[in-house]
Amino acid sequence: MTPRRSAADDGPTFRELARRQQIVECTIDLISTRGFPATSLSAIAEEAGISKAAVLYHFSSKDNLTRTALTQVLERFTAYVTERVERESDPLAAVVAYVRAMVSYQQANRRHVRVITEMLLDDAGGTRLKAPGSHDTHGRRQALAALLAAGQESGQLRRFDPDSVALAVGGAIDGVISHWLAHPEFDLDAAADELEAFTLAAIRRFD
Repeated sequence: MTPRRSAADDGPTFRELARRQQIVECTIDLISTRGFPATSLSAIAEEAGISKAAVLYHFSSKDNLTRTALTQVLERFTAYVTERVERESDPLAAVVAYVRAMVSYQQANRRHVRVITEMLLDDAGGTRLKAPGSHDTHGRRQALAALLAAGQESGQLRRFDPDSVALAVGGAIDGVISHWLAHPEFDLDAAADELEAFTLAAIRRFD
């Protein structure tokens, strides 16, 4: 019996799609536990219980595979935050939802955070951050800046440069998450409360 195909006749079969996803999940697991430099194609193949040739059948190179893994992680992260922001019709509440969602997703998906962090490290040595701005994936800064600009238009937020404040708030979130990754005992829930208070104090209009 020929395996069922997922779409057009020349597209991958459901079995092939399932195998590809298994490989991606193994890649995410290994990057999050061993780090990016130590995650070789051989290690991924061993984790998935298949041959290295089978991995290369689905992904032509380690770079292709790891970029696919990172893209999936970022897409899930973005979808989670977007869904919670879009629940709010009030611009100020939307900004708060953004801050809360950024923290809660990372709190619940520690291995995804590690993948993002590892993939942002310089490929050559694995110890230097890539060029400033290269971490601005999936329009993160632009999305927050747009929320802030909408709040200004509604009259709820004071006048400021949305891009600058988006960078400041994003940096505060990153700082808290980085500390939590290094110190798992850190009270991330309390930190989320303080991030919300910090953000509101920075943006709210007081007449």
